[in-house]
Amino acid sequence: MKKGQAAMEFLMTYGWAILVVLVAIGALAYFGVLNPDKILPNQCRLAQGLYCKSHKADATGVTMLVTNSLGKDITITSIDLPDAGCTATGLSLGIANDVDATLTVSCNLTTGAKVKSDVLIIYDEVGGLTGMSNAGTFVSSVG
Repeated sequence: MKKGQAAMEFLMTYGWAILVVLVAIGALAYFGVLNPDKILPNQCRLAQGLYCKSHKADATGVTMLVTNSLGKDITITSIDLPDAGCTATGLSLGIANDVDATLTVSCNLTTGAKVKSDVLIIYDEVGGLTGMSNAGTFVSSVG
């Protein structure tokens, strides 16, 4: 009889302790303290060939400083950040090889928020293939 009672007391004591910990974690998650989007570092990464040197996001849109290292001149025709709602189509922005260019995409963003989106840049090679793409990721605080 005493062994059963000791086992039951053990389970109840640790059961309540585990329940308190789970409630505390749930409360932290509910109020956004454990939100990983708040602790993600700002970054702009593109696939090989285009290098994102610098970037920023503000209430009017996204700006990226991109270097063309594809080995040939290109003409950017569209930029899309679908998760942020930012799209620029019908562009004709020429970038020579090993040259920097500023890419700007207009959209409405909330100041103080964190923008996290995939990036898709469509470009044509000068004197070569058309409709080429370069994908990447963009994470930035809106300033």
